[in-house]
Amino acid sequence: MELYNYFRSSASYRVRIALALKGLSYDYKSVHLTKNEQFNESYASVSASRLVPLLRDGSHSLTQSLAIIEYLDETHPEPPLLPKAPHERARVRALALDIACEIHPLNNLRVLRYLVHDLKLAEADKDRWYKHWVETGLEVVERQLSAQPAPYCHGDTPTLADCCLVPQIFNAQRMKCRTDQVPHAMRVFEACMRLPAFAGTQPSKCPDAE
Repeated sequence: MELYNYFRSSASYRVRIALALKGLSYDYKSVHLTKNEQFNESYASVSASRLVPLLRDGSHSLTQSLAIIEYLDETHPEPPLLPKAPHERARVRALALDIACEIHPLNNLRVLRYLVHDLKLAEADKDRWYKHWVETGLEVVERQLSAQPAPYCHGDTPTLADCCLVPQIFNAQRMKCRTDQVPHAMRVFEACMRLPAFAGTQPSKCPDAE
């Protein structure tokens, strides 16, 4: 397998975690987003969206981090990243989507660039935008976690939801967002970071880390 990704991309980090939890090896392919390498012809020929991550598994090219992780869970079932019971699977997916659909799209690089370059927002206003959506989004996740406390987002082992939560907390910390208002989320984050699959794939451990 080959994983096209960027060390600071939270969506890429999700997939790196899942691959590590599954014990799967892969070739690390760096696509430097801030240098616009995603628009180079060499990557454009691979990815129609010009986004990361992209996983190549044999003749299959897969995009979108959650779809990739579910593919890995179906093709390499152990350890499972989704529970067996339908209502539990739905809860895990909902937690993952609270992050991947409600927080992340509002603070990814494309949006931040548009705010500054096209809408002419000052850096301070851009940072306020970023912090508002991360902090309020994490508060939603916090309410979900506090309603059903567990060692991880759902139950006694990491799931798809943990693969999404940890990278989002990393970004929140890097951008100096408040996290004191989300103690359950931070407790889960710390539990995950004690596991090699999370700690060993964090941005600072990547080959293209700066």
